[in-house]
Amino acid sequence: MRALKVLEPQREYRFAPPRMWRIDFAWPDRKVAVEIEGGVWTNGRHTRGSGFVADCEKYNAAVLAGWKVLRFTEGSVLDGSAVELVARLLRVPPYNPGIV
Repeated sequence: MRALKVLEPQREYRFAPPRMWRIDFAWPDRKVAVEIEGGVWTNGRHTRGSGFVADCEKYNAAVLAGWKVLRFTEGSVLDGSAVELVARLLRVPPYNPGIV
């Protein structure tokens, strides 16, 4: 992120008190959220029934609150495509969000 000159995110940002929901990486002033979905190929929490349902509820609540939510797998983080997409979104001026 630093190499692409993107502002550092807040980690584990609590976006909907009193709910205990946290966003993995957040830019609250831009209402941009990044979630890393672990265990995709190993039957991790995000891909099993109750974890998947809970994630859907959290992501939908974030969108209804005006957040843009980007979800990535570990592979996207490792190959750099996640960082490039986040940088691209954060470079869009807030007054013209339709450019992406």
